[in-house]
Formats: sequence, C-alpha cells, structure tokens
Amino acid sequence: MQLFPAATGTIALSLLLLLAGVTDAHNITSILAKNPDFSIFNQFLTLTHLAVEINQRETITICTVDNGGMSDLLSKQLSIYTIKNVLSLHVLLDYFGAQKLHQITNGTALTATMFQATGSAPGSSGFVNITDLKGGKVGFGAESNHGNLDATFVKSVEEIPYNISVIQISKIMASAEAEAPTPGPSQLNLTSLMSKQGCKVFADTLVASGAEQTFDDNIVGGLTVFCPTDQAFKDFMPKYKNLTADGKNSLLLYHGIPVYYSMPMLKSNNGVVNTLATDGANNYDFTIQNDGELVTLETKIVTAKITGTLLDKQPVAIYTIDKVLVPKELVKASPTPTPAPAPAPKVAKSSKAPTKHAPPPPQVPESMSPEPMSPDGEPADQTVADDNGGVRFNGARWTVAVLSVLLLTLLI
Repeated sequence: MQLFPAATGTIALSLLLLLAGVTDAHNITSILAKNPDFSIFNQFLTLTHLAVEINQRETITICTVDNGGMSDLLSKQLSIYTIKNVLSLHVLLDYFGAQKLHQITNGTALTATMFQATGSAPGSSGFVNITDLKGGKVGFGAESNHGNLDATFVKSVEEIPYNISVIQISKIMASAEAEAPTPGPSQLNLTSLMSKQGCKVFADTLVASGAEQTFDDNIVGGLTVFCPTDQAFKDFMPKYKNLTADGKNSLLLYHGIPVYYSMPMLKSNNGVVNTLATDGANNYDFTIQNDGELVTLETKIVTAKITGTLLDKQPVAIYTIDKVLVPKELVKASPTPTPAPAPAPKVAKSSKAPTKHAPPPPQVPESMSPEPMSPDGEPADQTVADDNGGVRFNGARWTVAVLSVLLLTLLI
C-alpha cells in the first residue's frame, strides 16, 4: 500500500508528538553531570546513596551548591553519614521552580526536607525556611538556625514541572542538628535504639534469644527491621512461648530483611521479599504492599501496617509495625477430614425378564494390546483400572481385535 506524501508527513508528525510525550524518570546524577561546577555535590549524592532516593521521588527540589561550597563543607571533616544528613537538608519535598520562588504566598514558606523524612531530625530541625527578599533575592535557611537565611537563590539548573527542580544556592545551609556526629553502622546499637522508642519487649526478646547477633551481622551490608510495638508483642507473647526454640528464632529473624529499604523505596515497590529467616526451601518471605502513604506487610497469616520510622539512614532502616509478623511456615495446616464413602448406587427394579449377558471376550495376546495416544491428539485406546483394582480395555481397536479373533476362530 502506498501513502500520499501528505499522509506520510501527518503520520511522521504524529509519531514525533507521541515520542515527545514519553519521558523517562528523572536522574539527578545525569542532570548535575551536565555542569562540572556541581561535580563534588553530585559525587556525594552517589556516595551517600541519596541519588537513588531522589530518583525514586516525585515533586522534589534539590538545592545544589558549586564545588567551592562543597569544599567548605568537606573542610569540617564530617563523617560520610553526617554529610548525608547535611545534604538531605538540601533536598526539599516540594517543587520550587524559579517562578514559584518569587511568588511564595505571604512571601515566606516552610518546607519539609529529606532530612526530616528520615525521622532523625529532632523537632522541626528538618524544615527549611524560604523567604522572598527585597531586590529580587530569595533566602534559604534551616528552621533550627534561629531564623538566619544564610544562603540565597543563584539560578535554576533544570526544571521539569512539577516533577523535579534543581536550583543552585549560594552556600550550604548551616544546621547544628544536621552536622551533629552520626555513628557509623557498625557502632549502632539496634536493641538500645528500639527499646527507647516503643519496641522494648521485642528488643529484649532479641537479646534473650541470641537472635540479636544475626541482626548486627547484617548492619554493614544493609538491613531493614520491622519492629512490633510493645503492646503488639505483649499480646502475641503467649503464642510465642508455645513455639519451639527453632520456631522462636525463625519468628524473630522473620522481622528483618538483609537489604536497606528507605521509606520512599517501600512506598514505590510492591512484591515478595526474603527475610533473615529465609533458608533454602524454607521461604519465610512476605509481601510488601503499598497504597499511597500506607505500607503493609502481608504474610498470608497476618497483615501488619507500618506505623512509624525509628531510623532511616543508609544502610539501616527500622520501622514500627502494629502486629507481629507470623510466617505461614510456623502455622500447621489443619488436617483435611477424610470424606465419607459415597453410598452404593441403587439398582432399579424391573418387571422385565433379565437380559442374558454375552459371554466374556477371549483374552487378547500382548502383541494386540492397544497403542498409546498418537502425537496428533487422536483418542487413544488404553488400559484403565476398574473399580476393583483390575484392568479393563476400551476403545475402537479393542473391538476390531476381538472381531478378528472371532473371525479366525470361525475360519479354522
């Protein structure tokens, strides 16, 4: 079929418009890589794993600084974990393009940051104050920095309304809370942290059982812990005490995943995950299910809801849940009752004289046994067990074989 030139041009234009409407998810590393002035900031987004979390979010603003601004931060000799907190303060959980910055309602706005979302920022220290100043300037400052707006808007780097905005500010915003010493993962005391934030019963049980060591061994490589609240574990304790020693250990390990999952990751991923209790054929897995801001964990026995964040710092995250996770492997299936034998079929009485039955057919040699089903799907003649455990023959070929034997008998 030939197309007229006009039709060909119309189709080509339509394809171009269609492709123009298809865009990939944003990639902060690629955006910043276009400008070498932001190479150090970009490098530390990767080192702290913030780049991954940024790419998984929508409606977000990154306040980047040039290499000079990053050099001032690095001169403080902060640990990589503390630097992550500082940079998290520069990731705003809202969209602010250049135009919106100069049209802020009432001239000032207070916005949450990724630092606040980790749950590690005390009070409101994870919020940033943005104020439209005289002379066309826009100031930025950590809410906990006594109202000081120590950084100003420089320029827009890239905007994809209303998905991601990358803007440059003059310097790193000062925050004593973000710059506070942050212990490395090997220094974390998981059970102590849980005990102080509403999960003492679960934490004490981990210590008493010895399962705590398995959790600690997975900290450096990545760990996510789902910690039942005190009331939830107290309610479950009678059932826990009835488990075997191996069962108790498996149930406790079932509350840990040997992978780091930030809250944005949990909210953007549905599917089955393995746990610290997984061992070969013993699956001990459950399903992460999200619905907007709600994230649930489904084990086929119970569905638990994530109710809070105790810690969310690469490579460890700890979340509170409202129920104890019970794996299906620890629940014995109830035996299926044996069905009662079916009553024997009733034979209808008849006044007619009994019909004489034909004599049983002669035995057929093995060489004449029916063949199996042919590859083309034609009905096969095959042997099947009768109700008494014997074998009966059926099929068209059996009939032909019987007639052949009878005919030979008559001829002889």
